[in-house]
Amino acid sequence: MTIAIDFDGTIVTHEYPKIGKPIPFAIETLLQLQAERHQLILWTAREGQLLEDAVEYCRNAGLEFYAVNSNYPEENVLRETLKPRKLTVDLFIDDRNLGGIPDWGVIYQMIHSGHPFETLDPDSQYEQPKRKKGLFGLFDNRKKR
Repeated sequence: MTIAIDFDGTIVTHEYPKIGKPIPFAIETLLQLQAERHQLILWTAREGQLLEDAVEYCRNAGLEFYAVNSNYPEENVLRETLKPRKLTVDLFIDDRNLGGIPDWGVIYQMIHSGHPFETLDPDSQYEQPKRKKGLFGLFDNRKKR
């Protein structure tokens, strides 16, 4: 599986332009996914030195991405000529998803099992995230448990 991962708010806490604190188990989970032969792409809005800082942060933690802001390492991504960029990946992991980002244990369980969040065992060892109410917090159309 090819997986695109955001940096700020997903691997580290939001403190842009600085690099935030590590989010628990983010790097460890990504290393495990990589060991299981998933291709990981860093997909972030960071550019220039800020992007290099993020890549170096991950590299220092032992995480080397297959590609950065591109589909493959050799791809020449020029924002001016290729707007909007589009990745051909199987999954995006990003804190800006509707409802936020689940705990990294839940993310791993979803990828490993191939099951969506809603079908995971509510009694599993992984803490499921508190979901925000529907569109812009105006309503909650999820089924009550």
